[in-house]
Amino acid sequence: MSIEVKNISKFYADQQALNEVSFAIKKGEIVGFLGPNGAGKSSLMKILTTFLMADSGEAFVNGYNVVTQSKEVQKSVGYLPEHNPLYLDLYIREYLAFNADIYKVDKKRIEEVINLTGLTVEANKKIGQLSKGYRQRVGLATALLHDPEVLILDEPTTGLDPNQLAEIRELIKNIGKNKTVFLSTHIMQEVEAICDRVIIINKGIVITDNNLENLITEEKAKEQDIIVEFDKSIDEDLINTIPQLQSYKIIDKNTWELVFDTTEDMRPIIFDFAQKHKLRTLQLYLKDKNLEAIFREKTT
Repeated sequence: MSIEVKNISKFYADQQALNEVSFAIKKGEIVGFLGPNGAGKSSLMKILTTFLMADSGEAFVNGYNVVTQSKEVQKSVGYLPEHNPLYLDLYIREYLAFNADIYKVDKKRIEEVINLTGLTVEANKKIGQLSKGYRQRVGLATALLHDPEVLILDEPTTGLDPNQLAEIRELIKNIGKNKTVFLSTHIMQEVEAICDRVIIINKGIVITDNNLENLITEEKAKEQDIIVEFDKSIDEDLINTIPQLQSYKIIDKNTWELVFDTTEDMRPIIFDFAQKHKLRTLQLYLKDKNLEAIFREKTT
């Protein structure tokens, strides 16, 4: 396994950030690590990159123990933290050369990562002159400099415009063919575009660990959400007469979100209900069960 986490717990004074977190990631997987703010994502990433120590449990990266073999872990991991620390007075090549010396990497690798991360057009500038998006690219180039087996990326696309997003997503996907990529983000479309697998953490506990495609398919099979707008308002007693209705939510006085515990398409049933009660349906559609909707349901 490229990453193995066994019952990791972490406290900050009396607050528990991680509660016996366990999972394993194989080489070549691109895994999205999701959770609301304060869920424990950054804490776990810092433990895996040896910046923090867990209070209990064990973690391994490329087979190395993050506590007893921290130097080996650092050599085999490329890390882009959420708040990307850079020396703003250095030119891009100067900064990469500084890091190349630390990693004892051949200087020709500098031009390779500049090209790889799309920094060529800005390569002669000081880092302080760069936009936030290009500073993120410098951080990613630094993480790739020593050609690590594992990339751990904490919010890697922060501040990127739509074109840069597409480029970095493609870069991460290509990197993931030969390396393990473990990334956190709040952008669900990014996960859907990049990741093979999703781990969702909430209040320090892993609540979902599944292949992305399987997760969405399984959640769709559990229940069916339908949005319907009638031409006039009706009361809740009448809505409750719809067959197989599990729950409902009033979106506004004429629009309802109806949840059914069935895989049968309930739209014809709702249409018949409307006809029976002399209602017209102004809109009637299945609510898309995408990753964003699943994330909200599981973390709120």
